[in-house]
Amino acid sequence: MSAVEVLWYVTGVVAVALGLAVSIALHEVGHLVPAKLFGVRVTQYMIGFGPTLASWRRGETEYGFKAVPLGGYVAMIGMLPPPRPGQAPRTASTGFVQQLGRMADAARAQAAEEIRPGDEHRRFIALPVWKRVVIMLGGPFMNLLIALGATALLVTTVGTSQPSTTAAEVYRCVVTADEQRARAAEGGGQDCRPGDPVAPAHEAGLRPGDTVVAFDGRPVSDWDALSAAIRERAGRPTSIEWVRDGERDSATITPRLTQRPVTDAVGRPERAPDGSALTQEVGFIGMGSQIETVRGTPLDAGPLVAQQVRGVVDVVLVLPQRLWDTAVAVVTPAERDPDGPMSVVGVGRIAGEAASLEEATLVDKAALLMSLIAGVNVALMVFNLIPLLPLDGGHVAGALWEAVRRGVARLTGRPDPGPFDLARLLPVTYVVAGAMLVMGVILIVADIVEPVRLF
Repeated sequence: MSAVEVLWYVTGVVAVALGLAVSIALHEVGHLVPAKLFGVRVTQYMIGFGPTLASWRRGETEYGFKAVPLGGYVAMIGMLPPPRPGQAPRTASTGFVQQLGRMADAARAQAAEEIRPGDEHRRFIALPVWKRVVIMLGGPFMNLLIALGATALLVTTVGTSQPSTTAAEVYRCVVTADEQRARAAEGGGQDCRPGDPVAPAHEAGLRPGDTVVAFDGRPVSDWDALSAAIRERAGRPTSIEWVRDGERDSATITPRLTQRPVTDAVGRPERAPDGSALTQEVGFIGMGSQIETVRGTPLDAGPLVAQQVRGVVDVVLVLPQRLWDTAVAVVTPAERDPDGPMSVVGVGRIAGEAASLEEATLVDKAALLMSLIAGVNVALMVFNLIPLLPLDGGHVAGALWEAVRRGVARLTGRPDPGPFDLARLLPVTYVVAGAMLVMGVILIVADIVEPVRLF
């Protein structure tokens, strides 16, 4: 790698690191602003964890940076309810349950020490449930806004890659996905062999560079409409029209029913929750779409971010399996899934590789980095919405459970059970925190030893 490439690599890593830091800071602002608007006393707004590097006080809140820049937090008083009146402290014991109980008591006592005279109504726990939910959702909502903003900027300035009705390639034969894998395993390549059926597009006369303008007697101008029509016409003779060098031509084509990979909007293979490639039996003519860069409007950012959210949710739903696959890829020749989870080390590595691409223009590099920032914020949003403590979703789930308990008590004429005590879930919090630490270590090791390669 030349000195210039190294410089670009470092620039990409630094750029995405700054973008991640700003995203984390704004995530915490999403908690801070509604908390202050609702009158909660916020004692700290910190970026990072561990020892404090620098801090300053504005009013009643301390703002600052900590040594480990892998997160942040907003400290609010009264996150836990105080000990119940007359509740006796737990006696010393070596029992596991008793140990957990004393830890919960200590957490409640520490929270109670933060309360000053006059703060009774400024506690987080004293707010109505809907206000607590708004505060805790403020962070993920801020990540969503960042993702939408970055994507909208990308769509309106650089544009997005979209498949067109112009043929990038026209296959000479039809080979099923299973047969392709079998031939690849044999080392014989995927070239056509005697006996392979001729691809309908090649047989009809289509060639690379031709632009399909009509199918089944209907005008088509985008790939989604054309591919949907092809899928539905398997086994049935259908008219097709195309333009080549300004001349219009036509033929009759019969799409073949065959097994094809499921792809997303930019032609990437989609995967099932277990990581295997998705396939489906559809009509197929043997034509590959030419990808074009198209500028859009800010409204086009919504569907693109929604697609990213679905992808992250699919990963989260089978996260243990994905982590296992990642660990296996580290110790075996298996390749990592490019759509699987990765750590900040992996994101930084991809940013560096993207920025150091010689053939990429400055605009292309900026677009790739912007896309990475948007994707990281989508991942932060989805991950923080998991309904487990200490994540934001865990606090939301606790508040909603409290609302359900109090609602049931009112309907049944029972006494108000009071605020839900999150201290009782400290064991879950420690387990989740430990699992997150293990996950981080696995992904960091994988991103160093067997990184995801996109370029």
